[in-house]
Amino acid sequence: MGKYWQVLKLFWSAAIAAELEYRVNFLIATLSSLGNLAGSVFGLFLFYRTGYTFTGWSWQAALVVLGIFTLLQGFSATFLSPNLNRIVRHVQEGTLDFILLKPIRSQFWLSTYTLSPWGIPDLVFGSMIIGYAGQRLGLRLENYLVSIVPLFCGLVILYSLWFMLGATSIWFVKIYNVTEVLRGLVEAGRYPIVAYPAAYRFFFTFIVPVTFLTTVPAEVMLGRVEINWLIGAALLAVALFWLSTRFWRFALRFYTSASS
Repeated sequence: MGKYWQVLKLFWSAAIAAELEYRVNFLIATLSSLGNLAGSVFGLFLFYRTGYTFTGWSWQAALVVLGIFTLLQGFSATFLSPNLNRIVRHVQEGTLDFILLKPIRSQFWLSTYTLSPWGIPDLVFGSMIIGYAGQRLGLRLENYLVSIVPLFCGLVILYSLWFMLGATSIWFVKIYNVTEVLRGLVEAGRYPIVAYPAAYRFFFTFIVPVTFLTTVPAEVMLGRVEINWLIGAALLAVALFWLSTRFWRFALRFYTSASS
């Protein structure tokens, strides 16, 4: 583990140094994040402005879900998108050969090689929304701490799904549209799952587990989640992460290197 931490430190220090050459991008990313957040809050406000509420979700509680969704966007923009979207390019250009020859797990390399600080504004704004809503709801420190577990599970679930989609590029080469479809489906997590009809709830719980990304962590933070949902989130995260590693090893059997 010590070796991997040292490698990770080298990866990220080099990535940050490279990204900071274009500091104006950070300002642009901040303005873009602020605009997206304003649009999301306005969209949620349209539901609540006439007194309508999602069943069991007050305005402040719905803001918690939106804040967690914004955190998820920030995590994706900082860690997932810069790395996992490059899997397709590595396969297309044959540079995956060099990664496979390195004395380090290829999945670790592909998942952590770089990061983008342009997702930090979403992380900051998401935390601010959660803090504001939590203050209005009277949440205490333990409410935030206990929600770290399901939130971490949600991040692992999203990573695993995204990585497996990236791994399919070994067969299909160009799968940019597929990853965009996943990102589009995850957009449903900006609202509590009860906002959708029953058929959509089933789909976003058992087919594409968006429920476990935002609604379950919010329920835990609000102190009203059933233990079965929390256990389910943990088991799903472990199962999908294990499946992603197995699927990657399986996919590599079909990889035709650039030199063959």
